[in-house]
Amino acid sequence: MLINANENPLGPSKAACDAIARVAPLGGRYDLTGETELLTKTIAAQSGLKPEFIAVYAGSSEPLHYSVLAFTSPTKSFVTADPSYEAGMFAARTSQAKIIKTPLTSAFAHDVKAMVAADAQAGVIYICNPNNPTGTLTTKKDIVWALENKPAGSILLVDEAYIHLTDEPDTLDLVAQGKDLIVLRTFSKIYGMAGIRCGFAAGRPDLLAKLKPFGQNAMPITGSAAARASLEDPKLVPERRKMIGDTRRDTIAWLKTNGYKVIGDPQTNCFMIDTGRNGRAVMAAMKARNVMIGRTWPIWPNAVRVSVGTPEEMAAFKVAFKAVMDGPPLAEADHVQLAQLDGYVAL
Repeated sequence: MLINANENPLGPSKAACDAIARVAPLGGRYDLTGETELLTKTIAAQSGLKPEFIAVYAGSSEPLHYSVLAFTSPTKSFVTADPSYEAGMFAARTSQAKIIKTPLTSAFAHDVKAMVAADAQAGVIYICNPNNPTGTLTTKKDIVWALENKPAGSILLVDEAYIHLTDEPDTLDLVAQGKDLIVLRTFSKIYGMAGIRCGFAAGRPDLLAKLKPFGQNAMPITGSAAARASLEDPKLVPERRKMIGDTRRDTIAWLKTNGYKVIGDPQTNCFMIDTGRNGRAVMAAMKARNVMIGRTWPIWPNAVRVSVGTPEEMAAFKVAFKAVMDGPPLAEADHVQLAQLDGYVAL
């Protein structure tokens, strides 16, 4: 059972699958029907932006990496929260930028004041909102404050991969105002298209132009068609948000009732549990029960991330997790079981 990579167990919608079937026979040509252009126009119309403020990619990882490569350097640092999604740090290492990690606040939000003050020469201030791995929110008010007080010449890179899973307002209106930020979105989460690959970056045209030297995007027509069909389904987001939210709340309530510590107030399809013991050992013990949960982060070696699955999957998680936690802690030196964790990747 896979509740380890923040995927959507519902997968793509029927409309998305039908769209893929419709365009697949045309796959021998390079976007003969202009699917990517149609998707760009649909995103722009729904976001209140002009099409030139949207750049579509095969997922949001590409524009994340390209943004960091474009705006950081050996003299322009990359500022991020700790813990948070690490992919931007990998790109920052490529650009030989200094990486500055700032702890989350006591409410497990981004400490925007600390991030803004971290380096007067910052190139990118990265805000994953809601945050991966904690699932916690940073308010739009704080993001606006960061925009108004950041170092001159830096950009805010706001990763909204999980924003549809919350009721928090997004930041696309700040893009429309021409602010110094790039907003990232993906179809991998609430839309259930992690393996189909589609996402986009929203920003001023001059900012998006700086991403182009690092890779010319060529979207598969299947991804473009599936994404557009998903956007045109008005029931998809609210129905999935309710199902995932209800399942998350039920699981967290069970954890707390049974004395387990959930970190912060998660609002997405993932949460972290402070197990009070070696987190990788807990992962290995869960895997031995055929339940794959998410990984640990260096700053919190005892905490594990759990993705929200279906109600049936989370019922199975409860049984397995209680059995693991009722048993003796697995020693970190137990290389046989810990070796089973090879292959975990940064998701």
